[in-house]
Amino acid sequence: MQRIKIFKGLESDLAELESQVNQWLAESQVRVINMFGNIAPQSGPTASAQPGGPTYITKSPFAPSDVLLVILYEQH
Repeated sequence: MQRIKIFKGLESDLAELESQVNQWLAESQVRVINMFGNIAPQSGPTASAQPGGPTYITKSPFAPSDVLLVILYEQH
């Protein structure tokens, strides 16, 4: 029976996402059929209604993008 496993992370922390996926693959001992992902771009900064220009939620002008990884697998 085919199943899916979904991992979600941030573009700014790809090493952690990679570690989670590799750990799950090593522990689960599954046969991977397909693996695909997507990086969702975030909206740009918005201008502040206050005088003085734009304001940002983070120190960077853009928030880190969400990363979605889907693994289609079969249990041995």
